[in-house]
Parts: sequence; C-alpha cells; structure tokens
Amino acid sequence: MRVELTLEEIRRAVRAALAEDLGGGDVTTLATVPANAKSVALMSAREPLTVAGIQFAEIAFRELSPKIKIQKLVRDGQTVAAGKTLLKISGSSRALLSAERVALNFVQRLSGVATATALFTNEIKGLRAKILDTRKTTPGWRRFEKYAVKCGGGKNHRLGLFDLVLIKDNHLVALRNEKPNAIAAAIFRARKQFPKLKVEVEADKLAQVAQAADADADIILLDNMTTAQLRAAVKIVNGRAKTEASGGVNLKTVRAIAATGVDFISVGAITHSARAVDIGLDFNN
Repeated sequence: MRVELTLEEIRRAVRAALAEDLGGGDVTTLATVPANAKSVALMSAREPLTVAGIQFAEIAFRELSPKIKIQKLVRDGQTVAAGKTLLKISGSSRALLSAERVALNFVQRLSGVATATALFTNEIKGLRAKILDTRKTTPGWRRFEKYAVKCGGGKNHRLGLFDLVLIKDNHLVALRNEKPNAIAAAIFRARKQFPKLKVEVEADKLAQVAQAADADADIILLDNMTTAQLRAAVKIVNGRAKTEASGGVNLKTVRAIAATGVDFISVGAITHSARAVDIGLDFNN
C-alpha cells in the first residue's frame, strides 16, 4: 500500500483549517493592514529537516488570494539544511498574514514526520529491512502522515482495518480452543472470507512463528522479540513469509534489529511521537 494524496483532499483539509482559524475574519490584519498592501515572505527551515507538505502551504495562500505568486524552491522528500528557503510568496499582505499559521502547521507537522522517518531509514542504510509506519496516527490526518512517511523514505503499512488482515494476540485469545491451533484457524477463516487480501499474523513466541509459517501467512509480525529471537524467527520462516519486527524500536536499536534479517521494522514513533520541526515565515523587507 502506498499513499498518494489528491489535490482535492489536500484542498478540503486546507479549507477546513482556514475556516477553523479565520472564523468571521482575521480581525488584527483587517484592522491594521490596508487592503491594497503587498509583501514578499520567505518560508524557511530553521533546522535541518526533510520536507513534506509543501503543497498544503501553497494552497493555503492561494485560497485567500488566487493572484498570489509562489516560487517553490524545494520538493517534498528533499533534505535541507537550516536556513534553506522553502517557498517565496509574493502578493496580498493580508493573505500572507491570514494564511501563515495554517500553512506552517501543515508543513511543520508533516515535515516532522518525514524527518523522523528519515532518521530511522538512514540508520539502516545498506541493510535490506524497510521502515514501516503504523496506525498510530493523528485522527483525521492518517493519509497525510503516511504520505509524509513516504517522503522520509519509509514504506506504508495498512491504511486501516480494511486493506490487510492482521491477526493480533487478542484475536488469537478469542480462538484459543480452535484446532489444530488458533493461528491456523484464523488464517483459514481470513483466506476464505477475504481471498484477495494479504494475511499477517502477530507472534510473540517462536512456536507461533512456526505455526504461522506452516499455515502460509503472508507476513509474520515478530512482537517484542530480542535480536536473538528475531534471528531464530527468520531462520524458522526461511523465506516462506515476510517478517516484520515490532516493539522496542528506537534509533539506538533499529540497526541491530535490521541486521537480524527481518524484512520490515514497524515504528509507531515516526507518527505518534514526531515533533513539529522549526520552520518560519518572515516578511522580506
């Protein structure tokens, strides 16, 4: 699964954000800045970062002034140094001032996710494992944050509960009395009801790894295993399924986890704990 954003969904999100911020009008700007005033503003990185969400900012400014001129100096997915100008915006001072916060909120947050993802992908360069995102996302922003993960060099896992069967520990507890075992029963039922979907099974014991591989799971999620257990799990699977490590993943541990031979490493922190990066918008005198 790979998230591709449409122009219309970006525009809907920006319009909703502008409506939330503007309400009945930007009273400060309306009271102090003449309607015919023109300005030039520079949106710039104030720290090293990986860019995501530039189109959100462009649309925010153009929604308030269709005649505004924007020079885009970077592309999403590009890593830039502190001080790099991302956008040069020229036109109505009122539009620049009123759209500023909405534009920055989108770019700071999404670039934060992309930057966090890039840190993890850089840590495992040269190894075959890929960084995956999770469903631990901001409500309503999942597609945007998963797009930002892609900008940072990561891969998108399932978008929601509908596009991949993921049999987790609680599902297996509910099937604990099934024969020959809960994992085999769950995979059989999943394939029967949703034959076109891939099936992933969570395993926290090596015996479960063997059961999942024997039952032809497409992906086996290796939950909170030590690196020794991960290596053993990869050996048990022996190419019969893809393997995904999850739990205990941070920048200090991710390379050792990748070195065990797993195919994927899922990292919730790249979305749920990514901080907004420091980007500013300053009028150019």
